[in-house]
Amino acid sequence: MLFYKGTVCPFILNELINQSADQQILDETCIFENWRNHKMGTNIIFGIVIAIIIIAAVLYAIGFFMRKKNQEKLNDLEKRKENLFDLPVIEEVDEVKRMHLVGQSQNTFREWNQQWTDISTKSFAELESQIFEVEELNERIRFFKAKGAIVQAEATMDEMERQVEEIRAGLKELRESEERNSLEVQKALDVYEDLKKKLRDQGEEFGPAYNELQKQIKNIEIEFTQFVTLNTSGDPVEAREVLDQAEKHTYEVEDLMKRIPAAYEELNRTFPDQLKEIQDGYKKLLEQKYVFPEANFQEEINRVKKRVENSMNDLAKTEVASVEVASRDTASDIDALYTVMEREINAKKYVMKNRQIIEDYIDHATKNNRQLLIELDHTAQSYTLNHNELGRVRGFQTEVDELARRNNEYLPQLEKHEIPYSEVQSFYKDAYKILDDVESQQVEIDDSLAELRRGEKVAQEKVESFEFRLRNLKRFVEKQRLPGLPGEYLEFFFVATDRVEELGKELNKIRINMQEINKLVSVCEEDLDLLDEQTKDLVDAAALTEQMMQYANRYRHSHPDIKAAIDKSLYLFSKEYRYQDALDEIGTALERVEPGAFKRIENFYFNNRDLV
Repeated sequence: MLFYKGTVCPFILNELINQSADQQILDETCIFENWRNHKMGTNIIFGIVIAIIIIAAVLYAIGFFMRKKNQEKLNDLEKRKENLFDLPVIEEVDEVKRMHLVGQSQNTFREWNQQWTDISTKSFAELESQIFEVEELNERIRFFKAKGAIVQAEATMDEMERQVEEIRAGLKELRESEERNSLEVQKALDVYEDLKKKLRDQGEEFGPAYNELQKQIKNIEIEFTQFVTLNTSGDPVEAREVLDQAEKHTYEVEDLMKRIPAAYEELNRTFPDQLKEIQDGYKKLLEQKYVFPEANFQEEINRVKKRVENSMNDLAKTEVASVEVASRDTASDIDALYTVMEREINAKKYVMKNRQIIEDYIDHATKNNRQLLIELDHTAQSYTLNHNELGRVRGFQTEVDELARRNNEYLPQLEKHEIPYSEVQSFYKDAYKILDDVESQQVEIDDSLAELRRGEKVAQEKVESFEFRLRNLKRFVEKQRLPGLPGEYLEFFFVATDRVEELGKELNKIRINMQEINKLVSVCEEDLDLLDEQTKDLVDAAALTEQMMQYANRYRHSHPDIKAAIDKSLYLFSKEYRYQDALDEIGTALERVEPGAFKRIENFYFNNRDLV
């Protein structure tokens, strides 16, 4: 150290002080770092410990929950097992055993008894073993394996419950089978007794089926006896099969005995009575000289009789279904036989009533046709016939002549009874249709001939009317004192005049064609209507042009275009007779100078046309 005049050098002193301070700060920093490192290590250890504790707690909770769940399932299995073996299966087995069953019923009981023995020994032992295994695994904390063992135990329990339910149902069926057999056999026996009594008391209603029904009822009695024997000997199952057959046969016979009386009534009375009536009626009609179109009518009667006999034989064998089918055919055939006879009876009435009427109708049609031919010949001299009227009337005559020819053939056959009345009736009905149609067309043609004459008269009146209208139009135009008429108007006027003249010439011919005349009348009417319209338009255009030019004169000196329009319109009006063009020219110019003037003058003109 350096001293200056007995004191420490200020510079050195400051250095010493600074070094001492730095050393102190360094020491303090080292102490802080050591403390911080120690604290961090302590925190890590503490965190690990906490995590281990949490994991352990979670695992414990999971294990506790799974063990509790498995235990609950075990308790449920124990309860189901107790409930299963609390069922009164043994009592039910003993009850059926005391019935002393034999045969098929005994075999069935042995099967159910053996199944119960297997369940109460083998299946029960297997279930106990599975439950014990689950308890052991649950105690050893092997929860997942215990869960799988529980599933197996539950499956075993389900199967045992299902088998026990089947066993109890089978035992119940065996117990109730005998009771049911007793009830059902009583019901069937009641029906059987009723059938036997009915057959004994009302045997005549079953006709030839009586013996067969008696035989079938005897067979049913044998089946019931066999059933009683089996049922009392303790074999209700086999007895049930016999009872089913006895019941089936009983109700079949019951059905037969319901249907046979009606079938027998038809075969024994209804059909024979009807066939006798038909046979007697046929014989009587033959005696009255009826002729039948069916040559085999008697054979048909015999065929139906034979079918009735066959059906009676089938009824004796109780073949009711085939009898009923045959009876429907028999009834249909009998109806057909009745229809044939009724047809001929009704046909005779019709023929007798209409024979003279048809003959008169044919004569009437012939007379009308002859008169119509004369009328046609007379009309054809004055008129052209356009619808083959003559050919049609000649065709009518051919049809009527054919009807007359056939009628003349039938008349002697009727007198000699050589033809069925139904055939003549059919001819008369066809003849009526033909004669009605012929007369309708004869009237139509006769009306058309009268219409020719009426049409000629109307056409003559039309010609006079057309000529009068043409003269009036001509006078009307002349009264207007127009400077001239447009060429197209004159041309159309002359065309209309020529057509009217042509119509007059057609009407003046010796033999006129009314079809062409009617067409000409229609064309002339159209021409005159159009000419009338054109005449009015022509006169209106000329009059309006004069009115417009008179009104436009007030602007003649003040508006050069009005002056030019007046001059042009005047030229078109007086030189070329183009009255509509002249009106358009002056009207357009006036409308430019005074809008609305054209419409106002036009309205005034049409409202006061007669005055103007």
